[in-house]
Amino acid sequence: MTTMPTDEPSSIQTRLSLLRRLKTGEDVASWQEFYGIYGKLVRDFAIHAGLGDTEADDVVQETAIAMARHLPGYRYDPKVCRFKTWLLNQASWRIKDQLKKREREAVHRANPRLDDDPARTSTIHRVPDPAAADLEAVFETQWRNNLFTAALARVKEKFSLKQFQIFDLLVLQGWPAKDVTRSLGLTLANVYVTRHRMSAAIKKEVKRLEKQFEEAAQRQLEPVQPENPAPKG
Repeated sequence: MTTMPTDEPSSIQTRLSLLRRLKTGEDVASWQEFYGIYGKLVRDFAIHAGLGDTEADDVVQETAIAMARHLPGYRYDPKVCRFKTWLLNQASWRIKDQLKKREREAVHRANPRLDDDPARTSTIHRVPDPAAADLEAVFETQWRNNLFTAALARVKEKFSLKQFQIFDLLVLQGWPAKDVTRSLGLTLANVYVTRHRMSAAIKKEVKRLEKQFEEAAQRQLEPVQPENPAPKG
């Protein structure tokens, strides 16, 4: 079994350092880095919320623009609003905008004269948003998936290749346990014990990453204080 290097750079710290640079406006090029880190999360969120590829791309771009506008004034306070919740809200509003835009276009195609009648209430304002109630659950799923992927990458280094193959076939690919034993020449006991150990290690790592993220967020996104504040009075 291999061990993880103690000096491995933290992806959580890297992400929060990025946010601090964006917040203070130190590095305009950091927005490209934002796309690489959070763009996939937001895009997957939009796709699972029911948007098409082009709509999802628009959501990523508009979310980044909104964050560029609002992040400098963002004050991190986990008791009021965690960063995850703030990002969820920013992306959710853009997803709802895309859903409303889609509905307006569908209504207009069905009845081009509808928009010309000021006395008539537009359908988009009368029909409830079909995805609004589920967006938080969808985002939470995508957030957890990202954490699981990060945790798996770290835990993988602590197990042998054969152990990871067992977990990959049994859990990630959904093979029946008997097929895994036959393919790898193992006993059912070996397969089940490995699954239990890796699952427990991943669950522990996910909790550690969540805690690390919140602690790093508190340090990185706290209000920036001037180096030499002017004396009071």
